Amino acid sequence: MFFKSLLVLSVLFLGCFETQFFVAAKLPQSEVDALNHIAKTMGATDWNFDANACGVMKIPVIETDPTTNLTCNTVNNKSHIIAIKFKRWSLSGVLPPELVQLPYIEEIDFAYNYLNGSIPVEWDSIQLKLISLFGNRLSGNIPSHLGNITSLIYLDLEANQFSGTVPAQLGKLVNLEILRLSSNKLSGNLPMELAELKNLRDFRINDNYFNGSIPDFIQSWMELKRLEIEGSGLEGPIPSSISVLKNLAQLRISDINGKNQAFPELANMTALRRMILRSCSISGEIPQYIWGLNNLRLLDLSFNNLTGELPNVPLPGSLRFIFLNGNSLGGKIPQAILKKGTNVDLSYNNFTQTSSEQPACQETQNLNLNLFRSSSAERNLSGVLPCQNNFKCHRYWHSFYINCGGQNVKVNGSTFEGDAGISGGTATYHLYNGATWGLSSTGDFMDDDDEQNTHYIAVSNSSLMPELYTNARVAPVSLAYFGYCLENGNYLVTLHFAEILFKDDNTYRSLGRRIFDIYVQDKLVEKDFNIEAEAYGVLKPVSKLYNVTVTNNVLEIRFHWAGKGTTTIPIKGAYGPLVSAISVVNPNFKPRKKNIAPIVGGAFAGFCIIVLVLGILYWRYYCRTKSRKQTDLKGLDLQTSVFTLMQIKAATNDFDSLNKIGEGGFGPVYKGLLSDGTIIAVKCLSSKSKQGNREFLNEIGMISCLQHPNLVKLYGCCIEEDQLLLVYEYMENNSLARALFGHEQFQLKLDWPTRHRICLGIAKGLAFLHEESRFKIVHRDIKPTNVLLDRDLNPKISDFGLAKLDEEEKTHISTRIAGTIGYMAPEYAQWGHLTHKADVYSFGVVAFEIAIGKNNTSYVPNDDYSCFLEWACHLQQNGKLMEMVDVKLGSEFDAEEAERMLKVSLLCTNSSPSLRPTMSKVVGMLEGTTKIPDIIPQPANYSQDIRFKTIRDQCQSMHSQSSVGSQACYPTSVGTSHSFSTTSGQELNKVNE
Repeated sequence: MFFKSLLVLSVLFLGCFETQFFVAAKLPQSEVDALNHIAKTMGATDWNFDANACGVMKIPVIETDPTTNLTCNTVNNKSHIIAIKFKRWSLSGVLPPELVQLPYIEEIDFAYNYLNGSIPVEWDSIQLKLISLFGNRLSGNIPSHLGNITSLIYLDLEANQFSGTVPAQLGKLVNLEILRLSSNKLSGNLPMELAELKNLRDFRINDNYFNGSIPDFIQSWMELKRLEIEGSGLEGPIPSSISVLKNLAQLRISDINGKNQAFPELANMTALRRMILRSCSISGEIPQYIWGLNNLRLLDLSFNNLTGELPNVPLPGSLRFIFLNGNSLGGKIPQAILKKGTNVDLSYNNFTQTSSEQPACQETQNLNLNLFRSSSAERNLSGVLPCQNNFKCHRYWHSFYINCGGQNVKVNGSTFEGDAGISGGTATYHLYNGATWGLSSTGDFMDDDDEQNTHYIAVSNSSLMPELYTNARVAPVSLAYFGYCLENGNYLVTLHFAEILFKDDNTYRSLGRRIFDIYVQDKLVEKDFNIEAEAYGVLKPVSKLYNVTVTNNVLEIRFHWAGKGTTTIPIKGAYGPLVSAISVVNPNFKPRKKNIAPIVGGAFAGFCIIVLVLGILYWRYYCRTKSRKQTDLKGLDLQTSVFTLMQIKAATNDFDSLNKIGEGGFGPVYKGLLSDGTIIAVKCLSSKSKQGNREFLNEIGMISCLQHPNLVKLYGCCIEEDQLLLVYEYMENNSLARALFGHEQFQLKLDWPTRHRICLGIAKGLAFLHEESRFKIVHRDIKPTNVLLDRDLNPKISDFGLAKLDEEEKTHISTRIAGTIGYMAPEYAQWGHLTHKADVYSFGVVAFEIAIGKNNTSYVPNDDYSCFLEWACHLQQNGKLMEMVDVKLGSEFDAEEAERMLKVSLLCTNSSPSLRPTMSKVVGMLEGTTKIPDIIPQPANYSQDIRFKTIRDQCQSMHSQSSVGSQACYPTSVGTSHSFSTTSGQELNKVNE
């Protein structure tokens, strides 16, 4: 209805502006029907065109408004559609084969939508002149049948997901003038047949994965006016034959690998307005004729190997932007380059040291001039602080905090100083007042129709973002933050990011890709860094930690765009490095003259405690075993390390709240970085808690002896002062609970193959604990918060604080219960009878949650059921079990695998432990190598089923104990923590061992 109303309003609105479109005769019914089919195929199910459709259009108020425009031509008193523009509607269907039913169609513009699939083969029978499919989700190979549309003049496939090689058949498009293939996944060499495109005027292949060198056949395109080869994957050198392209107005080549080359011969290109030859390994001097190109407006020769001096000659009147940063240019900075109104970046060069008396320093008030590190290749105060005479540090600092693009923000007692007052610009160098840090920003956002850019600060409209991430600083090419007057030593650098300019929805605004590189102290630490990919979504904070050594009192962090990623989604000029905040801290900084005696005493005391703990472990887990096990234990070596508290504090920046990634039942969890670059998660347990002590000992005793790909790895522990710390491998994607049904901001889009792999991994981990490890262990607390996900979404079982050894001679272990309502097996919850089959039951519940995407402890289908397990039994009895599969998956899942997982879940959650399979059999069933036995029919009345009766009894018990009087039995939310907790919400912890 929205689209219908919008079209009607458009017609009424345009009635007042009759001169803006041609009121045509009526369309034939065949074309009306075709037009409606086209709209529906593309996903516009509410649109309805009629015979008066010609001229119906929406004139966009701003560039980002949707556009519907039908252009018609009249032949023999009949109107016929010759052009269709459905632009910026985020239509989510496919490209319509029904175009063939429009006999007069010549142009189609479906840019900025959400279309998927590929280009229909039916189109090759239409003599189209213009095809614009910019900004969609089209994939697969570029179809070779496009070569049959020889009438094509304009072909735009930019910002899609096409892969493979460029088909040679495109060489048959001899009338083609514009070919745009940027921001796809194209690879291989450019086919020689493209040399036949003699009429080509615009050729763009940025942001791809091509191989080989820039082809020499581009000299065949004598009509070429625009050539873009940025971040394409092609290598140098730039062919000398490029000199024949006299009509070029825009030459953009950047980030080509290869050996050094001389400056290409471009003297004949007098029409050039924009010349970008960035990161092209060009060496030698800048030719004199460059300064005589009278039409030149932008000159970017940055990040090459250029040497020599700049001539003191008048600049062309049109030249506004000069980027020569990142070279080895020397001598004095000529007066001629300091023209008012010009933006000049000379950073990262070897010019004669600038002082406040020199013209370059005096002119900084009249033009955008960046002289950061312009006078020396060495990182020292003279280069970092140009125009400062004999600068000396009166004090040396050990930290600084920056809120990039925002205002001052206080976090955990530390003030992140905001740089929102620094507007930025094409060539910006700025020292923050009253602090010892500054920034350098370089570049002009291309194709944004804004000669003087103002959007160097990105702003989020989301109210969900923490204050530190609501603003960010962005730059077109290079952005550097630097600190000076720092004490020499080791520093922990934390970079904070959140992608706040893209959307997380099913619109074209979600199709942007921001990719850039990160350098710390001139060392490349992140290549092709993608915030959204790193955080697994937009509007999700993510941080990167680095250990850095400062030796000359200066630290520099630089973010660099190397031509990768989209540049015009959601709007033109949306690209380049983006950073939210930076913290730099020397965690080892101590006030001078500190007495070291307490430190030595504390270390000795810590050593004694460690010996005591290991003794307790030996007694507790080894001496209680039978004599036949003692032989196995003699050779056992705990695979853990003992960390000092100083090491942990250094890794976590003294337990900085910004590094806090969760809150477990026994204390917080922090992210840290060890000196060797290992990222860790530190679980803090309260030394005053008996349960904390018990869990601490239990966890070390259990997991330190176990190594398996699906068990979280314990690196070691720290027992010092009043701290009990466990050090684990860091899991980038937090817990399965957060990924499946955490806060919407943190949920991950888990496709079916990933869900199946996670479920199978958990099963393998439990099979190892129950049947394959030297010591048979019952975990007792299998639930989604205790399943962590690594960078590749591989599952790892964590939190062994409640685990127990399963002594094989006993039928079960009698113990008081400790676990979580909804996941505990009924025989364990009711009578404390514990066997490995209790873990099998818990796994069955988790497997259900993975398949249906719902939380067992908060989701109840309706009042007829106590939990979704009861619902599953009803559906299974009625043959409708597959209705449980997560609706968010749509039809994109393997039905056979899904049915297996649901049936296995029912088997595992059987009320009788003897009827539950072992975990090794579960693995076989999930893999399809073991037959799933017929599920025992369930009774029609579940009111007395021990599983559901247990849950109801537990709920009633908890209600009676609640002083708040809450009516909710189950936890209704999942924390966003990196959970190692054994208890949360309404969990039971009556441990008495």
